[in-house]
Amino acid sequence: MRTSGIHHITAIVNDPQVNVDFYTCVLGLRLVKKTVNFDRPEVYHLYFGNESGEPGTIITFFPWPKLPKGRVGTRQVGTTGYAVPKGALDFWKNRLRDHGVSYSLHIRFNETYITFEDPDGLKVELVEREEGSENSWKTNNIPTQYAIKGFGGAVLNSAQPNQTADILENMLGMEFVSREEDYLRFKTDAPLGNRIDIKLSPSVRGLAGAGTVHHIAWRAKDHDEQNKWRKLLKEKGYKPTEIKERNYFKSIYFSDPGGILFEIATDHPGFAVDEAPEELGEKLMLPSWLEPKREQFEATLPPIKVN
Repeated sequence: MRTSGIHHITAIVNDPQVNVDFYTCVLGLRLVKKTVNFDRPEVYHLYFGNESGEPGTIITFFPWPKLPKGRVGTRQVGTTGYAVPKGALDFWKNRLRDHGVSYSLHIRFNETYITFEDPDGLKVELVEREEGSENSWKTNNIPTQYAIKGFGGAVLNSAQPNQTADILENMLGMEFVSREEDYLRFKTDAPLGNRIDIKLSPSVRGLAGAGTVHHIAWRAKDHDEQNKWRKLLKEKGYKPTEIKERNYFKSIYFSDPGGILFEIATDHPGFAVDEAPEELGEKLMLPSWLEPKREQFEATLPPIKVN
Protein backbone atom coordinates (compact mmCIF):
# COMPACT_ATOMS: atom_id res chain seq x y z
CA MET A 1 0.00 0.00 0.00
CA ARG A 2 1.16 3.50 -0.83
CA THR A 3 -0.54 6.73 0.18
CA SER A 4 -0.89 9.35 -2.53
CA GLY A 5 0.24 11.98 -0.05
CA ILE A 6 -1.55 14.67 1.92
CA HIS A 7 -5.34 14.44 2.13
CA HIS A 8 -5.76 17.53 4.33
CA ILE A 9 -4.08 19.51 7.08
CA THR A 10 -6.02 20.78 10.10
CA ALA A 11 -4.92 23.75 12.20
CA ILE A 12 -6.17 25.80 15.15
CA VAL A 13 -6.89 29.54 14.95
CA ASN A 14 -8.75 32.21 16.91
CA ASP A 15 -11.14 34.42 14.95
CA PRO A 16 -13.16 32.58 12.26
CA GLN A 17 -13.85 35.70 10.19
CA VAL A 18 -10.16 36.66 10.13
CA ASN A 19 -9.43 33.09 9.06
CA VAL A 20 -12.00 33.21 6.24
CA ASP A 21 -10.77 36.61 5.04
CA PHE A 22 -7.13 35.51 4.80
CA TYR A 23 -7.61 32.16 3.08
CA THR A 24 -10.28 33.36 0.64
CA CYS A 25 -9.43 37.03 0.06
CA VAL A 26 -5.62 36.86 0.24
CA LEU A 27 -4.77 33.31 -0.82
CA GLY A 28 -7.78 32.89 -3.09
CA LEU A 29 -8.94 29.51 -1.83
CA ARG A 30 -12.59 28.50 -1.81
CA LEU A 31 -14.51 27.96 1.42
CA VAL A 32 -15.86 24.52 0.47
CA LYS A 33 -17.48 23.54 3.75
CA LYS A 34 -18.81 25.37 6.78
CA THR A 35 -19.62 22.88 9.49
CA VAL A 36 -18.74 22.20 13.14
CA ASN A 37 -16.10 20.16 14.90
CA PHE A 38 -17.95 16.87 15.18
CA ASP A 39 -16.19 16.11 18.49
CA ARG A 40 -16.61 19.64 19.93
CA PRO A 41 -19.61 21.03 18.04
CA GLU A 42 -19.60 24.37 19.80
CA VAL A 43 -16.73 25.30 17.45
CA TYR A 44 -16.71 25.72 13.67
CA HIS A 45 -14.84 23.39 11.35
CA LEU A 46 -13.97 25.32 8.19
CA TYR A 47 -12.56 23.73 5.03
CA PHE A 48 -10.74 25.61 2.25
CA GLY A 49 -9.43 24.23 -1.03
CA ASN A 50 -9.75 24.29 -4.80
CA GLU A 51 -13.10 24.57 -6.54
CA SER A 52 -14.31 21.07 -5.70
CA GLY A 53 -12.29 20.50 -2.53
CA GLU A 54 -10.19 17.66 -3.91
CA PRO A 55 -7.94 15.68 -1.56
CA GLY A 56 -4.50 17.28 -1.61
CA THR A 57 -5.92 20.83 -1.65
CA ILE A 58 -7.81 21.06 1.64
CA ILE A 59 -6.71 22.98 4.71
CA THR A 60 -9.17 22.95 7.61
CA PHE A 61 -9.47 24.99 10.78
CA PHE A 62 -10.92 24.84 14.27
CA PRO A 63 -11.46 28.51 15.27
CA TRP A 64 -11.41 28.93 19.08
CA PRO A 65 -11.80 32.68 19.77
CA LYS A 66 -10.44 32.64 23.35
CA LEU A 67 -7.79 29.93 22.98
CA PRO A 68 -4.24 31.04 23.92
CA LYS A 69 -1.59 31.19 21.23
CA GLY A 70 0.39 28.02 20.66
CA ARG A 71 4.05 27.60 19.84
CA VAL A 72 5.32 25.98 16.67
CA GLY A 73 7.89 23.33 17.46
CA THR A 74 8.51 19.61 17.66
CA ARG A 75 5.63 17.12 17.57
CA GLN A 76 3.87 19.24 14.96
CA VAL A 77 3.65 20.03 11.29
CA GLY A 78 5.97 23.01 11.19
CA THR A 79 5.12 24.48 7.78
CA THR A 80 2.23 24.00 5.36
CA GLY A 81 3.33 24.29 1.75
CA TYR A 82 1.27 25.26 -1.30
CA ALA A 83 2.13 24.72 -4.96
CA VAL A 84 1.64 27.51 -7.50
CA PRO A 85 2.26 27.38 -11.27
CA LYS A 86 5.67 28.01 -12.76
CA GLY A 87 6.34 31.73 -13.07
CA ALA A 88 3.91 32.70 -10.30
CA LEU A 89 6.25 33.67 -7.45
CA ASP A 90 6.63 37.30 -8.51
CA PHE A 91 2.85 37.66 -8.59
CA TRP A 92 2.63 36.29 -5.05
CA LYS A 93 5.42 38.51 -3.75
CA ASN A 94 3.48 41.53 -4.97
CA ARG A 95 0.15 40.22 -3.69
CA LEU A 96 1.45 39.49 -0.21
CA ARG A 97 3.13 42.89 -0.09
CA ASP A 98 -0.09 44.61 -1.20
CA HIS A 99 -1.97 42.87 1.66
CA GLY A 100 0.64 43.82 4.23
CA VAL A 101 1.97 40.28 4.67
CA SER A 102 5.70 40.08 5.40
CA TYR A 103 7.57 37.26 3.72
CA SER A 104 11.04 35.86 3.22
CA LEU A 105 12.67 33.73 0.53
CA HIS A 106 14.67 30.58 1.07
CA ILE A 107 15.90 27.62 -0.96
CA ARG A 108 15.36 23.98 -0.05
CA PHE A 109 16.17 21.05 -2.34
CA ASN A 110 16.96 23.53 -5.14
CA GLU A 111 13.48 25.08 -4.96
CA THR A 112 12.74 28.69 -4.02
CA TYR A 113 10.07 29.19 -1.36
CA ILE A 114 8.13 32.25 -0.27
CA THR A 115 7.60 31.84 3.49
CA PHE A 116 5.14 33.85 5.59
CA GLU A 117 2.65 33.55 8.45
CA ASP A 118 -1.12 33.75 8.45
CA PRO A 119 -2.83 36.12 10.94
CA ASP A 120 -2.61 33.50 13.72
CA GLY A 121 1.06 32.71 13.15
CA LEU A 122 0.63 29.52 11.14
CA LYS A 123 3.71 29.05 8.95
CA VAL A 124 2.90 28.87 5.23
CA GLU A 125 5.07 28.66 2.13
CA LEU A 126 4.58 28.86 -1.64
CA VAL A 127 6.68 27.04 -4.26
CA GLU A 128 6.46 26.80 -8.02
CA ARG A 129 5.68 23.33 -9.40
CA GLU A 130 4.90 21.88 -12.82
CA GLU A 131 2.71 19.10 -11.36
CA GLY A 132 -0.94 19.55 -10.56
CA SER A 133 -3.88 20.93 -12.50
CA GLU A 134 -4.64 24.63 -12.47
CA ASN A 135 -7.18 25.75 -9.90
CA SER A 136 -10.34 26.73 -11.75
CA TRP A 137 -11.78 28.69 -8.81
CA LYS A 138 -11.77 32.35 -9.86
CA THR A 139 -11.65 34.99 -7.15
CA ASN A 140 -10.11 38.23 -5.97
CA ASN A 141 -8.11 39.22 -9.03
CA ILE A 142 -5.98 36.07 -9.01
CA PRO A 143 -5.61 34.85 -12.62
CA THR A 144 -5.74 31.09 -13.09
CA GLN A 145 -2.12 31.01 -14.24
CA TYR A 146 -1.05 32.22 -10.77
CA ALA A 147 -3.65 30.60 -8.50
CA ILE A 148 -2.71 28.13 -5.76
CA LYS A 149 -3.16 24.59 -7.08
CA GLY A 150 -3.17 22.78 -3.75
CA PHE A 151 -0.60 21.47 -1.32
CA GLY A 152 3.00 21.31 -2.41
CA GLY A 153 3.86 19.45 0.78
CA ALA A 154 4.66 20.00 4.44
CA VAL A 155 7.60 20.19 6.82
CA LEU A 156 7.34 17.85 9.81
CA ASN A 157 8.98 18.86 13.09
CA SER A 158 9.37 15.42 14.60
CA ALA A 159 10.82 14.75 18.05
CA GLN A 160 12.18 11.47 16.55
CA PRO A 161 12.99 12.33 12.90
CA ASN A 162 14.42 8.96 11.94
CA GLN A 163 11.44 7.07 13.35
CA THR A 164 9.02 9.38 11.53
CA ALA A 165 11.03 8.77 8.36
CA ASP A 166 10.62 5.03 8.90
CA ILE A 167 6.82 5.39 9.06
CA LEU A 168 6.68 7.52 5.92
CA GLU A 169 8.82 5.10 3.95
CA ASN A 170 7.94 1.67 5.33
CA MET A 171 4.37 2.15 6.55
CA LEU A 172 2.90 4.74 4.19
CA GLY A 173 5.00 3.78 1.19
CA MET A 174 6.58 7.13 0.36
CA GLU A 175 9.82 7.21 -1.60
CA PHE A 176 12.93 8.62 0.07
CA VAL A 177 14.39 11.25 -2.27
CA SER A 178 17.47 12.67 -0.58
CA ARG A 179 18.95 14.41 2.41
CA GLU A 180 19.98 18.05 2.24
CA GLU A 181 21.66 19.59 5.27
CA ASP A 182 18.89 19.75 7.87
CA TYR A 183 16.12 17.92 5.96
CA LEU A 184 15.04 14.53 4.67
CA ARG A 185 12.70 14.56 1.68
CA PHE A 186 10.08 11.97 0.76
CA LYS A 187 7.88 11.92 -2.33
CA THR A 188 4.72 10.23 -3.64
CA ASP A 189 3.39 9.80 -7.18
CA ALA A 190 0.47 12.21 -6.70
CA PRO A 191 0.46 15.57 -8.50
CA LEU A 192 -0.33 17.49 -5.29
CA GLY A 193 0.58 17.09 -1.61
CA ASN A 194 3.44 14.92 -2.74
CA ARG A 195 6.60 16.11 -0.99
CA ILE A 196 7.18 15.73 2.73
CA ASP A 197 10.28 17.15 4.40
CA ILE A 198 11.37 16.10 7.87
CA LYS A 199 13.45 18.63 9.80
CA LEU A 200 16.38 16.89 11.47
CA SER A 201 17.61 19.45 13.97
CA PRO A 202 15.72 19.70 17.26
CA SER A 203 13.77 22.84 18.06
CA VAL A 204 11.68 23.95 20.99
CA ARG A 205 8.85 21.65 21.94
CA GLY A 206 5.63 22.69 20.27
CA LEU A 207 2.69 23.80 22.34
CA ALA A 208 -0.84 23.30 21.03
CA GLY A 209 -2.88 26.46 20.58
CA ALA A 210 -3.89 29.04 18.02
CA GLY A 211 -1.44 29.25 15.13
CA THR A 212 -0.39 25.59 15.22
CA VAL A 213 -1.29 22.51 13.19
CA HIS A 214 -3.49 19.99 14.96
CA HIS A 215 -2.87 17.05 12.60
CA ILE A 216 -1.95 16.00 9.08
CA ALA A 217 -4.05 13.49 7.14
CA TRP A 218 -2.76 11.02 4.55
CA ARG A 219 -4.85 9.74 1.66
CA ALA A 220 -6.46 6.30 1.51
CA LYS A 221 -8.14 5.62 -1.81
CA ASP A 222 -11.08 3.79 -0.23
CA HIS A 223 -12.49 2.24 2.93
CA ASP A 224 -10.91 -1.17 2.24
CA GLU A 225 -7.44 0.32 2.01
CA GLN A 226 -8.03 2.29 5.19
CA ASN A 227 -9.04 -0.92 6.99
CA LYS A 228 -5.82 -2.58 5.85
CA TRP A 229 -3.77 0.31 7.22
CA ARG A 230 -5.64 0.16 10.51
CA LYS A 231 -4.91 -3.56 10.81
CA LEU A 232 -1.23 -3.00 9.99
CA LEU A 233 -0.95 -0.15 12.50
CA LYS A 234 -2.42 -2.34 15.23
CA GLU A 235 0.01 -5.14 14.37
CA LYS A 236 2.92 -2.67 14.66
CA GLY A 237 1.68 -1.38 18.04
CA TYR A 238 0.56 2.11 16.98
CA LYS A 239 -2.92 1.95 18.56
CA PRO A 240 -5.03 3.59 15.83
CA THR A 241 -8.48 4.87 16.75
CA GLU A 242 -11.66 3.26 15.56
CA ILE A 243 -12.88 4.43 12.17
CA LYS A 244 -14.65 7.77 12.59
CA GLU A 245 -17.39 9.06 10.30
CA ARG A 246 -16.57 12.58 9.11
CA ASN A 247 -19.38 12.75 6.49
CA TYR A 248 -16.97 13.82 3.72
CA PHE A 249 -14.46 11.03 4.43
CA LYS A 250 -13.80 8.34 7.02
CA SER A 251 -10.84 8.73 9.36
CA ILE A 252 -8.50 6.90 11.68
CA TYR A 253 -5.92 8.63 13.88
CA PHE A 254 -2.63 7.63 15.47
CA SER A 255 0.47 9.34 16.86
CA ASP A 256 3.79 8.66 15.23
CA PRO A 257 6.87 8.15 17.46
CA GLY A 258 7.85 11.76 16.86
CA GLY A 259 4.66 12.96 18.55
CA ILE A 260 2.85 14.20 15.43
CA LEU A 261 -0.84 13.33 15.16
CA PHE A 262 -1.42 11.47 11.89
CA GLU A 263 -4.76 10.72 10.26
CA ILE A 264 -5.56 8.40 7.36
CA ALA A 265 -8.63 9.67 5.48
CA THR A 266 -10.53 8.23 2.55
CA ASP A 267 -10.75 10.17 -0.71
CA HIS A 268 -14.52 9.70 -0.89
CA PRO A 269 -17.35 10.65 -0.72
CA GLY A 270 -16.16 14.28 -0.87
CA PHE A 271 -17.79 17.62 -0.16
CA ALA A 272 -20.69 17.46 -2.62
CA VAL A 273 -22.35 14.72 -0.58
CA ASP A 274 -24.60 17.23 1.20
CA GLU A 275 -24.40 20.37 -0.99
CA ALA A 276 -24.56 21.04 -4.71
CA PRO A 277 -21.06 21.69 -6.12
CA GLU A 278 -21.93 25.27 -7.04
CA GLU A 279 -23.17 25.96 -3.49
CA LEU A 280 -20.27 24.55 -1.47
CA GLY A 281 -19.53 26.51 1.70
CA GLU A 282 -22.59 28.75 1.56
CA LYS A 283 -24.58 27.25 4.45
CA LEU A 284 -23.85 25.71 7.82
CA MET A 285 -23.90 21.97 7.21
CA LEU A 286 -24.42 19.56 10.10
CA PRO A 287 -24.21 15.78 10.37
CA SER A 288 -27.51 14.00 10.90
CA TRP A 289 -26.90 13.43 14.60
CA LEU A 290 -26.40 17.17 15.21
CA GLU A 291 -29.17 18.47 12.94
CA PRO A 292 -31.75 18.57 15.80
CA LYS A 293 -29.55 21.21 17.50
CA ARG A 294 -29.24 23.47 14.43
CA GLU A 295 -31.04 26.44 16.02
CA GLN A 296 -28.73 26.26 19.03
CA PHE A 297 -25.58 26.24 16.88
CA GLU A 298 -26.77 29.02 14.61
CA ALA A 299 -27.56 31.17 17.66
CA THR A 300 -24.21 30.64 19.38
CA LEU A 301 -21.64 30.33 16.55
CA PRO A 302 -20.31 33.75 15.44
CA PRO A 303 -21.58 34.84 12.02
CA ILE A 304 -19.05 34.59 9.18
CA LYS A 305 -19.19 35.45 5.51
CA VAL A 306 -16.97 35.32 2.44
CA ASN A 307 -16.26 38.90 1.38
